[in-house]
Amino acid sequence: MEGSSGIVENNESSQEEHNMVMQMRALVEKQDPTSKEYDDLTIRRFLRAYDLDIEKATDMFIKFIKWRKTFVPNGSISVSEIPNELAQNKLFMQGNDKSGRPITLVFGGRHYQNKKGGLEEFKRFVTFTLERITSRMPPGQEKFVAIGDVEGWGYSNIDIRAYLASISILQDYYPETLEKMFFVHVPYMFMAAWKIIYPFINEKTKKRIVFVENKHLKSTLLKEIDESQLPEIYGGKLKLVPIQDS
Repeated sequence: MEGSSGIVENNESSQEEHNMVMQMRALVEKQDPTSKEYDDLTIRRFLRAYDLDIEKATDMFIKFIKWRKTFVPNGSISVSEIPNELAQNKLFMQGNDKSGRPITLVFGGRHYQNKKGGLEEFKRFVTFTLERITSRMPPGQEKFVAIGDVEGWGYSNIDIRAYLASISILQDYYPETLEKMFFVHVPYMFMAAWKIIYPFINEKTKKRIVFVENKHLKSTLLKEIDESQLPEIYGGKLKLVPIQDS
């Protein structure tokens, strides 16, 4: 009986959420008819990000639409728009975790402030990355897993404006897409920068961040990722695939 009751509750909850998605869609389409091109799953992500508060979710969704029109006017970011960021060879796509979520790997020690393309190119790079990740999600999957490897990170890698920009883009325009972020090979120096960044991370995202001790690195990752899908550098079997080649 408990199982039946649970199913009923889940169905009722799902139906309620569906109704709220329809309400929100009506509101956003009234404000911006171009919102019709976005599917219900995208609207639902914004609803969930704001705890089913339709008013807040609608405001942020309208902000998201306006942002895409100005920042991604062609519907996507091309590799020709982010040459300096790609040249750092710092971001890779790596298979899927045990639940089918795409895995991305970023090497923080390879990131340097972009003096040629500036902060705007970095923002385009983050957007390009998130678009690549979300486009690779299999049916029924809405989130991804990230590994942030900060081995070798030092003063030359400090770029607070870029870090805050990436957090803002993820949380404001791609909410509820990050399932978990593993930080590995974390040097003590990195924690000083982390203290500056941390207050800008919302509570939901904070709960999805895990700092992994070196001695437990492989065992921790293997709980979430099968060895066949784990990068070779962590004892798995997959070679690194640059984000632009994924």
